[in-house]
Amino acid sequence: MNLLMNPMVLRMGLLLFVAVFAFGFGLFIIRRLRSNLVAEPESLDHAPWSVEGLPVHAYHAVIQQLKQQKHELASQHLSERRKAKASDSLSSTILSNLSCGVLFLTTGGLVRQANAAARKLLGFASPVGLHTSDLFRSATVRPDSNHPSPGLISQPSVEQLLAPALAGKAAVRGLVVNYFTRDGESHVLEVTASPVLAEDASLMGTTLVLNDKTDLERIRHDQRMRQEISSELALGLSNSLTTIAGYAQQLACSRDPDLAHQLADDISREAAQLDRTIGSFLGGVRAASTSS
Repeated sequence: MNLLMNPMVLRMGLLLFVAVFAFGFGLFIIRRLRSNLVAEPESLDHAPWSVEGLPVHAYHAVIQQLKQQKHELASQHLSERRKAKASDSLSSTILSNLSCGVLFLTTGGLVRQANAAARKLLGFASPVGLHTSDLFRSATVRPDSNHPSPGLISQPSVEQLLAPALAGKAAVRGLVVNYFTRDGESHVLEVTASPVLAEDASLMGTTLVLNDKTDLERIRHDQRMRQEISSELALGLSNSLTTIAGYAQQLACSRDPDLAHQLADDISREAAQLDRTIGSFLGGVRAASTSS
């Protein structure tokens, strides 16, 4: 009894009780933490995650989807490039087979593209890079050109008449020029200039279409010459027939043998002249028909 009432024994008993209680409480906490650690990996597969805490397989899925979208965009870009290349090839084939010359000018008036017909008409192996002032330096506007030139007192140049189209204001049509190549060949060209506008109405460039009117002008010239020759021939025939008719009337009324003989010679001479004139005209017609 005295031992239990000893303060030292009481203290040691109290310390032993506290130690046993702390040991038990610590064991309980350790078991609780262990159960939480075991349950946490299982919750990774079932519980939803926020954006800040995405699992690794979610990142892989996003990356795979981005790679697929990149592949689809690359395939679409390749398809668009093939279509554009096919369109350019088709346009080049069409332009190369056209009989009229086609040129595309930049906004600064420089030749960017020209088909084979344009190179042949202008006499350049490659007019790319030339300015319109250099391209039409030797060209002159024909008087019969159906194109007004307001505000210009002297004869306007081709570049001045093409200025509205090069500025993107209006198309130029019916411009006929005499063009001389560097090799001395001459052509009569009908020039049509049209501005090319983008979807936002901005100027992308200008197209020039050249139609060769040389043969047509030659035919027109020959027709005019034939009309003039026909008019002169008709006048000559009329004069010759009038002269012959006058000589015939004098011959019918004359009783003088010498005068009759002279009038007969005059009629024969006029008839021979008339025959030479008709023969020359018919020879010219045959030569023109053979050359054409």
